[in-house]
Amino acid sequence: MSTVSLGEDLGIEASADLKQRLSAHLEDPSVSLDGGAVRRVHTAAMQVLCAFFRSRGEHGLRTELTACSDALRDAARLLGLGAQLGLPGNEQDKNQPVENAA
Repeated sequence: MSTVSLGEDLGIEASADLKQRLSAHLEDPSVSLDGGAVRRVHTAAMQVLCAFFRSRGEHGLRTELTACSDALRDAARLLGLGAQLGLPGNEQDKNQPVENAA
């Protein structure tokens, strides 16, 4: 299994680099993404992650998020992308208000 660290910064400035790093693993049989260090997240990076998961899934390839920081988990929850990123659903999340949604 290949492991790819997502690093600390998934801001918009890092999205092109993230796409390039992930594209090197598009055909790996199994990929583990380590998001444990993520502190900053932008929607553009979340789009890159979702596209990576979707593309690999369409080819029957295994992709998992093995570590997920609070910042990354919150971004996925706020954007409704938990299922696309393979994060376990949480009934409690459905009842939490969306903060800073403007």
